[in-house]
Amino acid sequence: MLRRFYLCLIALISISLMACSTSPTGRKQLILLPDSQLDEMGVASFQEMKAELPQTENEANIKQVECVADRIINVLPDKYRNQAWEVRVFEDDQVNAFALPGYKIGVYTGLLKIADNASQLAAVMGHEVGHVLARHGNERGSTQLATSQALKVTYELSGEDSKTKQAIFQGLGIGAQIGIILPFSRTHETEADEIGLDLMAKAGFDPRESVKLWQNMSKLGDSKNPEFLSTHPSNESRIRDLNAEMTSPLATYLKLKEQNNIARCE
Repeated sequence: MLRRFYLCLIALISISLMACSTSPTGRKQLILLPDSQLDEMGVASFQEMKAELPQTENEANIKQVECVADRIINVLPDKYRNQAWEVRVFEDDQVNAFALPGYKIGVYTGLLKIADNASQLAAVMGHEVGHVLARHGNERGSTQLATSQALKVTYELSGEDSKTKQAIFQGLGIGAQIGIILPFSRTHETEADEIGLDLMAKAGFDPRESVKLWQNMSKLGDSKNPEFLSTHPSNESRIRDLNAEMTSPLATYLKLKEQNNIARCE
């Protein structure tokens, strides 16, 4: 009976995964939700954040973040470059930034204390914009929707309720979380790093600084959870992957440097 449960679950998930799109890196994606819905959610979330979090009054920080954002936005595909992006700097110690569907970018002042220069800031902002370009929010929501629906249908088709059946499906739920949803999240992070590396280089920022940024991040300490239980790759994995993808972005940056067209956002 357990074998039949697994086969049914795998079949349902496989059928769902056939409804795919393609990311900017050429990876097949599951996209089930309308992008307009994600845009509306992004705008609403950003409005809430602006209402709840203080925005910095540090003009130098605002100027630097806006400069980096403008350079990155200027090299985006037309569909994204021609939108009215909104950029805000929040006075908060979080070492983070984000970009949301609906063309919203937020940077926390905590990140500005860790990023040693504009190129390191661009590495994070390019990464976050990469999530938007790759529609990762839609893909994550679609994957969770497909997984939960597959489990629900399989549960209903698997016979009468019992404690054994409940225990089996609890295990399947945990297996889906670890085997499907979390790896997809780590894939998103790695893909956003790759896209961000390309964006920052095209925008005139030194892509080698992305590695130095994550070396700085490593000094802050990693989560105690093993990587397979995390939604993010370890810092060591990130640094390794960034170095592996460095050749083309670095060539792009060095060419811009020869043309005296690099970013000056310090």
